[in-house]
Amino acid sequence: MLNAWLHLIALIVYLGAVAAFYAVLLRSLPIIDNHEDKVAFLARGLKFHNPLQVGALGILLFTGAFQLTELKAAYRETFVKQLGYPLGIKLLFAFLLVIFSVYQSMGIGHRFVKRHEGGESVTPQELESVIRRLRSSNWCILFLAVITLWFGLRLRS
Repeated sequence: MLNAWLHLIALIVYLGAVAAFYAVLLRSLPIIDNHEDKVAFLARGLKFHNPLQVGALGILLFTGAFQLTELKAAYRETFVKQLGYPLGIKLLFAFLLVIFSVYQSMGIGHRFVKRHEGGESVTPQELESVIRRLRSSNWCILFLAVITLWFGLRLRS
């Protein structure tokens, strides 16, 4: 029972982090006029967001795997017949979700934060490129998260 609650809490934290990233951080950037302030604000936001998103996703994956193990033990030999196809589709979308989340957090966000903390300057064009990639990857993540959640709910019924 603790595993199910932990899974639900991690899901809420993960989806909240993805939604808040767009609603708070990305939508606040156009309000800031000074380029250096904008770079610093984005770096501070990413420094908090990246570990939160990846950590919540990691907990979500592990608790889901533990629940899957329990489910497999309960279904025994009919596991593949009953849940094979929907579970395979859900795991495919979960895999894509992990890829996009890690790309956003580590491939874009972490590199940007390290660059900023290293004292390198960021041109306005480079900042716009980073923001554009963060925004598009966030929409992909949200789309994949909703699909994965939908398939997960279908497995429960």
